[in-house]
Amino acid sequence: MIGQDGGVPIPPLRRPPVQRRSAERLGRILDACAELLDEISYEELSTRAVAERANVPIGSVYRFFSNKRAMAEALAHRNLDEYATRITRRLAASDSGPAGRGGWREAMDVVVDEYLAMKRGAPGFALIEFGHPVPATARPDQPNHLVADRLRVLLADRLGDGGSGGSGTDEVAEERLRVAFLLAVEAADALLQLAFRMDPEGDPAIVAETKELLRAYLARVLD
Repeated sequence: MIGQDGGVPIPPLRRPPVQRRSAERLGRILDACAELLDEISYEELSTRAVAERANVPIGSVYRFFSNKRAMAEALAHRNLDEYATRITRRLAASDSGPAGRGGWREAMDVVVDEYLAMKRGAPGFALIEFGHPVPATARPDQPNHLVADRLRVLLADRLGDGGSGGSGTDEVAEERLRVAFLLAVEAADALLQLAFRMDPEGDPAIVAETKELLRAYLARVLD
């Protein structure tokens, strides 16, 4: 299955919904999972508790998911789809405003702002975000790899706005851009986690410095 904007694939369900009623039931299960993760730890989460909160038979949960890890991973990928949708919506609204279409710097500010909005208000996001905890060994399907790749695809039409820096089809330039986005996401992730440790709403000074760091670092590649 592919994400809404043609980005990274999402984990396959045991049995994908084919009817509207089944899709709505899947949505209720993921909503219930998210709500419970605001109340209890991942270790305390159970498929039975999710079924009870969603008001569905336990068999309905196992129809889609083999265990709670698979359910959490599906929630994480739904979060990533929602994040991409929010960014796209914000950028479209900004482009239609009096200032017209912005460049990559404005787009990166939106990327940070929409993450902050989800961190503050999206059910279950504070614990799961964009991925279930994974081993520290580097793997291309780790959450930050997925986020970086999704953002690079999402913002592709804005990445040349900062200046003229060679052909977009050049393999070396493309690989440099891929690495730059991954490092930017890793750095922003660490700094914004610090911001929320300092302040439950995200320390404003650290958020502002994170945006400055992203602009300065990405300018080396995009300008």
